[in-house]
Amino acid sequence: MRSSFTVRAPTRIDFGGGWTDVPPYDAEQGGFVCNLAISRYATVQVVPIADASAPAELTVARDGDRALLQAVARKYDVRGARLSLTNDFPVAAGLGGSSAASVAAIAASLRWLGQERSRAEVAEASRQLEVEEMGIAGGRQDHYAAAFGGALALRFRKWIGVEPITLSPAALDEIPRRCIVVYTGESRISANTITAVMGAYRDGSPRVRQALARMKELAEAMVPALQSGDLDALAGLVAEQWVHQRSLDPAIPTPTIDRMIDVATRNGAVGCKALGASGGGCVLMIAARGRESEVRAAVREMGTELTYSVDQSGMTDSFE
Repeated sequence: MRSSFTVRAPTRIDFGGGWTDVPPYDAEQGGFVCNLAISRYATVQVVPIADASAPAELTVARDGDRALLQAVARKYDVRGARLSLTNDFPVAAGLGGSSAASVAAIAASLRWLGQERSRAEVAEASRQLEVEEMGIAGGRQDHYAAAFGGALALRFRKWIGVEPITLSPAALDEIPRRCIVVYTGESRISANTITAVMGAYRDGSPRVRQALARMKELAEAMVPALQSGDLDALAGLVAEQWVHQRSLDPAIPTPTIDRMIDVATRNGAVGCKALGASGGGCVLMIAARGRESEVRAAVREMGTELTYSVDQSGMTDSFE
């Protein structure tokens, strides 16, 4: 009998440029995203079953993941195996978790079928599955973070440019300490907000178009800040990113998010933003050096901190 194996894919922190990777903006205007893969994973285990011709058996820890696993198993006609999906991050947290799960499930299915694909091909297959097979609106950045890992400069047009950002050992240590991620406890449906924002873009809204253009510029400026390990410069760019991000649609900020950012800022955070499409999920707070404990203490009762390290591997598999 064939061996069991697991595939895991990381989630991400989106520092800047989110929304500019969403069609039709990416193809028409060109998008740019700066993000960072973190050690919060979607994991798919593949175990052979006795009947090699039987349709795949599917096991999920959360009912909401079943549709995704079903779509992958159906698309790739997986047979003779049990696929089990687990996650170590909250649902709808704004970390690109559904894309990480999709990347892991597709990579696992391809491994089971003995088919080789590049990381970029898996990322595109994952996005295609979510958008075309499942009808979920979204961009591309999450799929690439899950497939490639590390810090990425992602350029989007009718082609995709993937440039890894080299982080120093000091930055790898400092980022998880100063870049604090807290889950608000509010889940959100990102596709609804994405649809609304892209609708406003198509309608020619000057407010939305100007905000998206500036968000792209800020994301581009984040790359040298990360390369040099200058988290103070990064924090300033993140703070401005949030100003423009929240202006895109009234559903993006929430009272909880605003209160958390206000409290964090008054206690030593120098750059904050909601992650993902927002309307809930997680908030990123970059603490001033030496004030990390103050920020954590100030928001401790307001949400759940998600500790992490920087993931530098992207999607990986291991045999049992």
